[in-house]
Amino acid sequence: MQNPFTWAGFGQWAFAASAFAFLLLVGWRWDRRRRAHERSGLAEIVAFTLTALWALVVAGIGTDTPLGQLFESFRSLGWLGLAFALFTRDGRDASVAPIRPMMAALLFVELLQPLLFMMTLRDGTNAAALGMIFHISVLFRLLVATGALVLVHNLYAGAMAQQRAALRWTCAAMAMIWGYDLNLYTIAYLARAMPPELAALRGLALIAASALLVIGAVRGRSALRFSPSRAVAFQSLSLLVIGAYMLVMVGAAQSLALLGGNSSQLAELGFVFVSSVLIVAIMPSSRVRGWLKVMLAKHFFQHRYDYRAEWLRFTRTIGRAGAQTPPLHERVVQALADITDSSAGLLLVPAESGELVLASRWQWPTADVPAEALAPDHVAFFEKHNFIVDLDEVRAGIDFQGERAVVPEWLCEEHPAWALVPLLHFDRLVGLVVLGRPPVARKLDWEDFDLLRVVGMQLASYLAENAGQSALLEASRFDEFNRRMAFVMHDIKNLASQLSLLSRNAEKHAENPAFRADMLITLRNSADKLNALLARLSRYGGSSGERVEDVDAGEVIRAVAERYNAPGSLRVHLVHQGACRVLANREALEQVLLHLVQNAIDASPEGMAVFLQCHVDGINGCIEVVDTGCGMSADFMRNRLFKPFVSTKPGGFGIGAFEAREMVRAMRGKLEVESREGLGSRFAVRLPLAAAQSLIESIKGDGEPSGGGTRGKKVA
Repeated sequence: MQNPFTWAGFGQWAFAASAFAFLLLVGWRWDRRRRAHERSGLAEIVAFTLTALWALVVAGIGTDTPLGQLFESFRSLGWLGLAFALFTRDGRDASVAPIRPMMAALLFVELLQPLLFMMTLRDGTNAAALGMIFHISVLFRLLVATGALVLVHNLYAGAMAQQRAALRWTCAAMAMIWGYDLNLYTIAYLARAMPPELAALRGLALIAASALLVIGAVRGRSALRFSPSRAVAFQSLSLLVIGAYMLVMVGAAQSLALLGGNSSQLAELGFVFVSSVLIVAIMPSSRVRGWLKVMLAKHFFQHRYDYRAEWLRFTRTIGRAGAQTPPLHERVVQALADITDSSAGLLLVPAESGELVLASRWQWPTADVPAEALAPDHVAFFEKHNFIVDLDEVRAGIDFQGERAVVPEWLCEEHPAWALVPLLHFDRLVGLVVLGRPPVARKLDWEDFDLLRVVGMQLASYLAENAGQSALLEASRFDEFNRRMAFVMHDIKNLASQLSLLSRNAEKHAENPAFRADMLITLRNSADKLNALLARLSRYGGSSGERVEDVDAGEVIRAVAERYNAPGSLRVHLVHQGACRVLANREALEQVLLHLVQNAIDASPEGMAVFLQCHVDGINGCIEVVDTGCGMSADFMRNRLFKPFVSTKPGGFGIGAFEAREMVRAMRGKLEVESREGLGSRFAVRLPLAAAQSLIESIKGDGEPSGGGTRGKKVA
C-alpha cells in the first residue's frame, strides 16, 4: 500500500500553523502598543505581519515558486528593519560605525531578488537560464543570512547587561530564522536544488521562532506579559475559526482528489458551492458574531465585561459634543444599551404629577408608549429597592420583590422590551430606562445587575445636573423678564393715574352735559382696560391667582371659533359643544384657547381644519383642541414645549405655551398634550365643573391639594 505522507504536504501544514502563530503575535503586539500608547513596536508588527503573509503564500503555492520567493524577500526586509530598529533604541546605529553601511549592503542584496523574479518571468522556458537564476538567488540568500546573523550577534553582545534581558528572546528568534536559512541555502547551493525535506521543516523553524517570542513576552517584565484584551481574544478566536476552516478545506480537497475522475470534479464543485453559500449566509450575521462574543466571555474570561473598555465607551457617548450630537436623554439610553449590546431603548422620566412619561427613544420608533407610561404610585417601588427588572422573568410569572405588580401591561405586551433599569439620584428616581432585547438574548446575571446599577447612578447624576442647569438658566431669564415688566408696569400705572385724574377733572369742570357724559364713558373704559392689563402683567411678579366664576365652556369655544371662521372659510370646526359649565376666568380661558387654536392652525397644512370640542369628564370639564398637523416629538414636548423663551417661530418671544399653562393652573386646572410626529396633536384644558365647586372647596379645606380632580393623560 502506498504511503500517503509527502514532504510537500507536511510543509503546507507546518507553514499554515506558523502563519497562524505569527498572526496571533501581530494581534498581541498591536494591542499592547495601543493600550500602552507606545510609539515603538511598529517594526515588530511589520516583521510579524510579513512573516505570516510569506508563510501563507508558501502554504498555498510552495516555497520554490517566483511569488513565494518574492514574499520571502519581503519577510527578510521586515526582519532586517526590526534589527535596525532594535539598534536605534539605544543609539548604537549612530555610535557603531559599521552598522549603517552593513545594513545598506544587506538591503541592496535583498532588493536584487525582485530583479531575479522578473528575469524568471521573462526566461521561464529556458532551463539553463533558470538554473543560473536559481544559483544566483541562493547565493544572495546566503549572503543576507550570513550578514543578518552577524548583526544579531552584535545586537545582543554589544548591548548593556540590563538591556540583554529585553533583547534575548527576540535575538534568539531571529537567530533561529536566519540560522535555518543559512543551513538550507548552503545545502541548496551545493546540491544546485532545494532539498524538499529541509524546505518542509522550515515551517517548524518558524513555529519555534514564534514560541521563543512568546516565551520572551511571558518571562519578560510585567509590561511584557501576555494579557490580551477581549477584542484581541475575539479576533484570535476568529483567526482560529478561519484556520480550522482552512484545515477542513485542505483535508476535504485531499480526500476528494483520491476519488479521481469526473466524480472528483463534481464533488469538488459541489463542496465549494455549499461552503461558499454557508460562509456568505452565516459569517456576516450579527447574530453569529454576538453568539461568539457571548461564548468567548462565558468560557474564556473570569468576568463578562472589560470594565476599562466599557468605561471609556460610556464616557465617549455621554461626553460627545457637536452640532450632530443627539440630545442628552437619547445619549443616556445609548450609553446604557451599549453595555448589554441592546439594539434599542426608551427613557421614561417623572412628570409634574409624579407619573413617568416618555422622554426619548433610541432606535425604537415602533414602541407604542402610552401618555402615562408608569403610574405615580409605582415609582416608589424603584426608589425603595433600586431593582433591575428582567421582563422575561415577569412574563414567565416570576416575582422576586413584587415587581410584577408595578410593571405596566404595555411593557409586558411589548416583546422587544428586555429589562428595566432605574436611574436613582440620592434615592430619588430621575429616570427609568427600558432596554430592548439584544440580538443574542441571554439571562441577566449578577455582573449585569452590578454594572447596570452603578452606571444607572452615574447617568442619574448627569440628568439631575442637566435639570439643575436648566432651572438656573430659566430663573435667570425670568429675573430679566421681571425687570423689564417692572418698567412696563410703571409706565402703564402712570398712564392709568393720568386718565383717572382727567376723568375727575372733566366731571368737575366740563360745562356741556352731553360732552361730559360721553367723555366720562370713554375715559372710564380706557382706565378699566389699562387697569386690567396692569393686573394681568402683575401675575409675572406676584402670586395672585385668577378670579374664577361660573363660565359656559360652550359659549367660549363658539366665540373663539367665530374669530377664526370668516364668511366662506371654515378653519375651526365645533365637534361637540354640550352643556359644560366650569369654574374659570372667561377672559383668561379665551386667551388660552386663542393661543392653542392659533398654534394648531400654524402647525396644520393649508386647508386642514382644527377641531374644538368640550365635554364633561368626571368632576372636570374638558376643552380639546385637535389638529392633524406635523405633530411633536417626545423630546420636544418634554424639553422645549413649555420652556419659556424658547420659540420655533421667527421673532417669537417663546412664552405663549408657558403662559397658557400658567393661566390654566391659576384657574385650578391643568393643560395636557398628546402628540405623534406626522399625525397631529391634541391639547386638553381640564377645569373643575361649576357644579363640583362645593366638593372642591371641602377638599381644599381639608388641606389636600386642589388640582383638577381625576387624573387624565399627561404629557407624552
